[in-house]
Amino acid sequence: MTDSAPPALTAAQKGWALGAAALFLIAVTFLGFALSQQVLVAFAIGWVALQIFGYVGAIKFANGDFAHPLFKSQVMLHIVAFGLLVLAVTRATS
Repeated sequence: MTDSAPPALTAAQKGWALGAAALFLIAVTFLGFALSQQVLVAFAIGWVALQIFGYVGAIKFANGDFAHPLFKSQVMLHIVAFGLLVLAVTRATS
């Protein structure tokens, strides 16, 4: 019986995958906060949904390559969304 282990990830692939996972955890955490406080609920739900469909679609088209430009653009898109969230919260509290 042969052992068909998946190929090892490169350092770049691990970095982009870690970035995507961190942004997803931030989005899920914000979703919990938004639901408990009833603020920005639509944004929180939409952001999590956009990440799920975006990451899955990007990985599908990139054939599992986390360092593919399409996956990188998804991560950068969610970095911008996180920046907009930080900006909105900063403006609302100051």
